[in-house]
Amino acid sequence: MSSGCAKYIPRGSNNGSPFAMRPRTSSRAARVKAVLSAAALPVLLNDTHIVPVMVGDAEKCKMASDLLLTKYGIYIQPINYPTVPKGTERLRITPTPYHEDRLVDALAEALIDVWERLDLPFEDRVLAAE
Repeated sequence: MSSGCAKYIPRGSNNGSPFAMRPRTSSRAARVKAVLSAAALPVLLNDTHIVPVMVGDAEKCKMASDLLLTKYGIYIQPINYPTVPKGTERLRITPTPYHEDRLVDALAEALIDVWERLDLPFEDRVLAAE
């Protein structure tokens, strides 16, 4: 570490370290994945903090991103060709340590609304027996 940076990070402390928040980032990502999966949204599970939600259509992916921003004030980056192959378009959700449960729950509700508005496919839903 350069001496210029060292003076801003107290010795023996994780304060200021980009690695200090990794456990919380991981737990927030796990929570987002669990909540969205429970809502039958098509989450592409992986071992990173990134939460890809599969859309599979470039136009609808952009529309979903736009709707989330205009209706809910939530910016989620659409990922389209050439970054991913055609037909595998997705929304890229990147939770931070500061995304509390209430924000995760609001995100899930917003995504469900967008999925319904755009007639996007949900994962197979488990229906309770009546």
